[in-house]
Amino acid sequence: MLFEQAMAQTRMAICLCDPNRPNSPIIFVNRAFRSLTGYLEDDIIGHNCRFLQGPGTDPEAVARIREAIRNEDVVVVEILNYRKDGTPFWNALHLGPIYDSAGNLLYFFGSQWDVSDVRAARADERHARELARELSHRMKNMFAVIGGIVNFTGRARGIESEAREINDRIQALGRAYETTLDEASSGAIEVGQAIRSVLGPYDPEGRRIEFRGNGLRSDFSAVSVLGLSLHELATNAVKHGALSEPDGKVIITWQRNGAPGSPSIVIDWVEKGGPPVETAETSDTSAMPGIVDRMLGLARGNIVREWHRDGLRAQLRLPLREKAA
Repeated sequence: MLFEQAMAQTRMAICLCDPNRPNSPIIFVNRAFRSLTGYLEDDIIGHNCRFLQGPGTDPEAVARIREAIRNEDVVVVEILNYRKDGTPFWNALHLGPIYDSAGNLLYFFGSQWDVSDVRAARADERHARELARELSHRMKNMFAVIGGIVNFTGRARGIESEAREINDRIQALGRAYETTLDEASSGAIEVGQAIRSVLGPYDPEGRRIEFRGNGLRSDFSAVSVLGLSLHELATNAVKHGALSEPDGKVIITWQRNGAPGSPSIVIDWVEKGGPPVETAETSDTSAMPGIVDRMLGLARGNIVREWHRDGLRAQLRLPLREKAA
């Protein structure tokens, strides 16, 4: 698998768990993970990650991880773990789901970073931001390495088109995470910042995508769903919709909606100046709805599409959690 080959060569400690098997066992770890924890591969594969926990591990941190797995969310949490020799270390754990091209959950991805020294030196909030910035830098490098390996392997195997599609999604996620990890320690990210980062490359001159919204914040788990959903909509617009025409444009609006007890992020995607509806409706857009609908559904959100004379209009809804659980 291209993704696994890429992760095996990164310097950040990485593991993959299979949520479709009982007890979500680890099915892959890289050398950096083994070096960090002191465990051999035979000690790790087939076991749940909880073997890293010990007497000082905070149950609340464990509960946050379990909640993220149950809801297929992204979470960044510091947790006290233990190496094979029993020595403790503070682990900055980044955990998130990985889906196949149909939107089915394949794995849970975990990256680990020993932040014991950073935590020991932490005197105030500045250190939390330094941690997030360093994690952002490392994640950016990791996405770049993965993308490069996917492209190289795709060319070597003669599957450049498939590799390019995988890499496009990897880079969309990378753009979303790169600009929001700085805010992860505060428990909330600016939704507009993530949206602009994902869609920026589709409008390099800044004339064809209009952004309308500001000030809305959500917890960090929204990043992966928003990033990949908007990437698929933008890709479809470039191939078949408004961005395939010289004068076409996209207007994207985001706002908070709903009662105080159950608010939601509402994103309106409006295409104008695209090809005639008859052409757009008969184009090959089957992959995009499957992925987007599946991802939003798993996050307890949804999408409604309408075809108008000059293009697609879609409304995405996603639960809004303004504070991290």
